Amino acid sequence: MTLKPDSSLSSQAIFLIAVMTVSAMTLIATVPSRAQRHLIPVAAAAGLDSAFVADKGKFRIMVSGQQVGKEEFEIAPSGNDWVAHGTSEIQNPKGSSRVSGTLNLKPDGVPARYEWSTEGAKKASSVIVFNGVDANVELHVDGARPYSQKFTFNSPRIAVLDNNLYHQYAILFRLYDWDKKGAQTFSVLVPQEVTPGSITVEALGKQDVGGASLEELRVKTEDNEIDAFFDGPKLMRLLAPGANAEIIRE
Repeated sequence: MTLKPDSSLSSQAIFLIAVMTVSAMTLIATVPSRAQRHLIPVAAAAGLDSAFVADKGKFRIMVSGQQVGKEEFEIAPSGNDWVAHGTSEIQNPKGSSRVSGTLNLKPDGVPARYEWSTEGAKKASSVIVFNGVDANVELHVDGARPYSQKFTFNSPRIAVLDNNLYHQYAILFRLYDWDKKGAQTFSVLVPQEVTPGSITVEALGKQDVGGASLEELRVKTEDNEIDAFFDGPKLMRLLAPGANAEIIRE
């Protein structure tokens, strides 16, 4: 797989509601060869105006007005750094799937380490270590040999947006330059898909959402739009019209 420098993620990769069934053959077939590296452009480094705040809560995961899952998350300081952890459970006609992710972050939002695991029809886990512009992936899938992959970006300011872990959109609030505003492009990594790409994020100002005045960030990929709504830096709601999905904070 060759990723063009201006490639954007598909709507499925960036906002996956359906249960993630990890198949060793499918997953390894879709990742690049071990020798490849991807150089992905990003906008100039965002400002450091918006700070992290400790946050803890739950989201209801809705599709076509029906609840199909839930997520519990916590964003908390860890020494001088921050940790964002979440666990989601998704139901579908074939059963249930559970995914957990833990993201270690620098105070400016730069990722340092990410671990995820999923249980369902298949079990899989991965550790990603970020070192400057490099992201080193070690993937483990039941019934397959461990797989390693290295991605190289041109900036360490990478957004990690994983499948069915929606609290990670709150990190975009920290990465976005609120002084500059306007459309800003970020490199992004979707760990469960072992997929890099880019997104465009733009502030649309205050919006009335369910009687509350919330700040809106619009996240665009090549073929999808996702609206994220915040009360200060706290994520309150996500809308993905293309997937007929809504993530609602309880």
